Amino acid sequence: MTTTVSAYAAPAAKAPLERTTVPRRPVGEHDVLIEIKYAGICHSDIHQARDGWGEGIFPMVPGHEIAGVVTEVGAGVTKFAAGDRVGVGCMVDSCRECDNCKAGLEQYCTGGGMVGTYNALDKSGEATYGGYSTHIVVDEAYTLRIPDGLSLDIAAPLLCAGITLYSPLAHWNAGPGKKVAIVGLGGLGHMGVKIAHALGAEVTVLSQSLRKKDDGLKLGADHYYATSDAATFEQLAGTFDLIVSTVSAPLPLDRYLSLLKTDGAFVNVGAPEEPVSLNLFSVIGGRKTLAGSGIGGIRETQEMLDFCAEHGLGAEIELIRADQINEAYERVLASDVRYRFVIDTATI
Repeated sequence: MTTTVSAYAAPAAKAPLERTTVPRRPVGEHDVLIEIKYAGICHSDIHQARDGWGEGIFPMVPGHEIAGVVTEVGAGVTKFAAGDRVGVGCMVDSCRECDNCKAGLEQYCTGGGMVGTYNALDKSGEATYGGYSTHIVVDEAYTLRIPDGLSLDIAAPLLCAGITLYSPLAHWNAGPGKKVAIVGLGGLGHMGVKIAHALGAEVTVLSQSLRKKDDGLKLGADHYYATSDAATFEQLAGTFDLIVSTVSAPLPLDRYLSLLKTDGAFVNVGAPEEPVSLNLFSVIGGRKTLAGSGIGGIRETQEMLDFCAEHGLGAEIELIRADQINEAYERVLASDVRYRFVIDTATI
């Protein structure tokens, strides 16, 4: 039977979020019903709630950094039982048949694309609603186990911010002997610093100012530079094996590409709403790579959660009530959070 649960939704593009109710499907044979305990606020929630990327489905319940507890399982569920601590990230389904899905790269599904946790249509054509709610029903194949070593509140942001940084750092082999730069020290960037440091890389933060330098060094950065200072680009030219940009504003890519070593890679995980420009000589000289990376597959996301538990890595959070979501959105846009807002869903 379809149930109705409390949630916070944007009723229309750019409208403030407000308390409402949304339907949740019956628990199917391979589904788990999750009582959501915490939901992180990702910058992409704001982009989508304000229709910055286009094609928004409203009313929209954002939230793809979900941590909670299983309260019911379908008859065919084998991975989880009631009482298990679980998480849900940016996707709740994919075609499962294409080469990417079979390779554990469900985020790059070519058989119709992954089904987003919110602002998407599921295979039955129904809109998906995200984690700013009290409960969610998810197929067990797209549900993650949160290790006992991680408390649920600091684990929630790992389901997007954590995997979004872990995946490119792992793919481009960040580790001992590698010099890695993280552009931006926000919700994504602070996890990038923690994870790159735990992987054994030499870590540099490239931030607009030195305002968060002390924080960056405490989080595991070895160096911290202000990109507003032109001398930074002269001093660090040809330094890095890997640069991961977490910022969602257009960057002067040619300047940043100049910081790479030969065969270095500049990887974008932040997604500006506007196009960016590039002089191709910036990649031709030095055989450099300009790349992008999107979250991670289910297997890799579980690997990331286990890695974070092993190394004691959780997000730095500010816990808020649901009635503070709109204020939190404004503070994210003003870079006034250290470093991830997490909603206590008991307040919905």
